[in-house]
Amino acid sequence: MRCAVAPVRDLRLQWLDTPIDTETIMSEQDTMNTTTADNGWPELRVADWQDTHATVHMWLQVVGKIRLAHAPLINHWWQIPLYVSPRGLTTSAIPYRNGMFDLEFDVVAHRLLIRSSSGEERTVALEPQSVARFYELTMAALDELDIEAPIRPVPTEVDPAVPFAEDHDNASYDAAAVTAYWRQLIQAERVMTRFRSKFLGKVSPVHFFWGAMDLACTRFSGRSAPTHPGGAPNCADWVMEEGYSHELSSCGFWAGGGEEGAFYSYAYPEPEGYRDVELGVEGAFYSDEFKQFLLPYEDVRRAEDPDAKLLEFFQATYAAAATTGDWDEDLTVDPRRLPPHSMGRA
Repeated sequence: MRCAVAPVRDLRLQWLDTPIDTETIMSEQDTMNTTTADNGWPELRVADWQDTHATVHMWLQVVGKIRLAHAPLINHWWQIPLYVSPRGLTTSAIPYRNGMFDLEFDVVAHRLLIRSSSGEERTVALEPQSVARFYELTMAALDELDIEAPIRPVPTEVDPAVPFAEDHDNASYDAAAVTAYWRQLIQAERVMTRFRSKFLGKVSPVHFFWGAMDLACTRFSGRSAPTHPGGAPNCADWVMEEGYSHELSSCGFWAGGGEEGAFYSYAYPEPEGYRDVELGVEGAFYSDEFKQFLLPYEDVRRAEDPDAKLLEFFQATYAAAATTGDWDEDLTVDPRRLPPHSMGRA
């Protein structure tokens, strides 16, 4: 979920006083593969797939709301996101009666696959079609599997919020663009998963929130936060209050904020001096509009070592939040502790 003083131009962070050793970061074990700009980081201009993005966003909300209807509540709404998979985006297993089912956006075969623990499955083609048609076909497929889906059939976090059954305008599907976007998510998910592993405290999975259509991972200080003011379009304030009930530092990726999308990082509540921290990461900046640090995707893609650059951004922005917010220094993992246990070497 993406929501979000006196200048401190020369603030020095404990984590940044020593230059980041990217060679160490990138090779905790010498068998770790490195992804470079020409073997996995696709180019996809936001402007080139806006119509498809708008349509797919609504399709994702339909599927996300189906998971929401059946999965038991977990703090910060962690029961509702989707997850990057080897084929696209998946709900993972959803409990239902005495069994389970799942839904997966398979953007390799371009189909929505619905599987039930009964052994049956149904598919809905991912092709140019309206949101209304996709909604109709998806609900019909669930009905054939005897799965009830009592969702509120109206999108959230968008304005205007046209009911799914009435949305005949969003009907674009550029298969190549969707596949490229999924490959962007793969790269982001890989690096974010490694960044997540460096934290001993409470930390979310790397998950995809369909409300704002962003991939996110969030670290928590352990302290409660002031009540979030809400204000997201067509989203009740109590939804944001639950999402931001505790002090956090969150990072992620979404198809906005840059020519090809952007990586972001923010703190809630934002500590005094946070936005004025000099990160030392080329291309990164604090956005007054979004109230978060941004690093354009294209800057990462074009870097000599994209993984290292993105890890540097995530670490620097977390350090900014942890230092200005007075977080416990022991929440991060001792870098000497994990290598002997990596890659099944224990």
